[in-house]
Amino acid sequence: MDKICVIGLGYVGLPLAHAFSEKYKVVGFDISQWRIDELSSGYDRTLELNETQVNEALNNGMQFTLSVDDIKDCNVYIVTVPTPIDKHKKPDLTPLIKASETIGKVLKKDDIVIYESTVYPGATEEDCVPILEKFSGLKFNKDFFCGYSPERINPGDKEHTVTKILKVTSGSTPEVGKKVNELYASIITAGTHLAPTIKVAEAAKVIENSQRDINIAFVNELAMIFNKLDIDTNAVLEAAGTKWNFLPFRPGLVGGHCIGVDPYYLTHKAQEVGYNPEIILAGRRLNDNMGIYVANQVIKLMIKKGHKIEGSKVLVLGITFKENCPDIRNSRVIDVVRELQDFGCDVEVSDYWADSDEVKHEYNLELKQEVNYENYEAIVLAVSHENYKKLRLNNNNQVVFDIKSILDYADGRL
Repeated sequence: MDKICVIGLGYVGLPLAHAFSEKYKVVGFDISQWRIDELSSGYDRTLELNETQVNEALNNGMQFTLSVDDIKDCNVYIVTVPTPIDKHKKPDLTPLIKASETIGKVLKKDDIVIYESTVYPGATEEDCVPILEKFSGLKFNKDFFCGYSPERINPGDKEHTVTKILKVTSGSTPEVGKKVNELYASIITAGTHLAPTIKVAEAAKVIENSQRDINIAFVNELAMIFNKLDIDTNAVLEAAGTKWNFLPFRPGLVGGHCIGVDPYYLTHKAQEVGYNPEIILAGRRLNDNMGIYVANQVIKLMIKKGHKIEGSKVLVLGITFKENCPDIRNSRVIDVVRELQDFGCDVEVSDYWADSDEVKHEYNLELKQEVNYENYEAIVLAVSHENYKKLRLNNNNQVVFDIKSILDYADGRL
């Protein structure tokens, strides 16, 4: 009977550990003491699991720990740590390297290490395996084996949960690939797809979000063009969408830990082997600058209404990277905020989904808890949380910019 250790208990690792705990012995490992403490008490701040689900895992015998001694007797290690980019938009493999070092210290003969974190093709075998070998003293594909099964978690989505999303699997040998596939197939009701190699599985993951990034960049560029032509972008997309094969993408800010990050992993590897990926990087540049574009549009509308920009009060509604979710990682709303501040505006941010302490730590912003909408020269609706769809703003002298196009009375939108 396999005993599984899931390393990294965030948006990806915790739901996966919970799913495995229904059939296997599972240990959840994380380096954060407060994360271990809150999960042990039945609370998940990411809201991916409710209290009942966390307690289900605990009742199934799942252990939450930050002690390496507690994971020594596991024989399957699944790595679900973040893979961010640095300030130069280069892959930061630090969490992945540290996780590999930890596993290497307890790795035993015939153990399997499966990586789920998004990486560029080749990272598992070229970057992680040498660390596993160094710290364990074991030989890859002789003493221990690896797999790669890219995560497909959609934060905040309560319909497409981990067991209901088809899972790509792979292994470092054909035999291990089958075993990894069988392991996931035992909990994934949506089915699995066994890729022929680890590199194929890594590449499949990184192009999923690169494709979405490019498509969103395209409609963002359309929004800019149609804005100059005084044409309603949404009306155009709705009309074009009547064709059976038109893809239903919408303009917006592209943040989060996947779409706004993953393409840089692919372009890094492409440049490493001497290829300059023009289309992917062009899409990234356009999407990365959308926050500045939005802020400039807001300022233009304020000027048209006669507002003095310096000192004007602006309210930004939403700081999470997507709707109905507390995840603030790589939120591009911050670009709108900073640009408006550079214009001299007094910007306040409110978001009933976000954690105030996390926002303060990540962006040095104090969230506004009580809001009087009449007190602002401009309101930017940045995230389409469910409650914001019910807003009724009646101040005609106020600029309302609706990034997500959920209000029918906004002065501006993408």
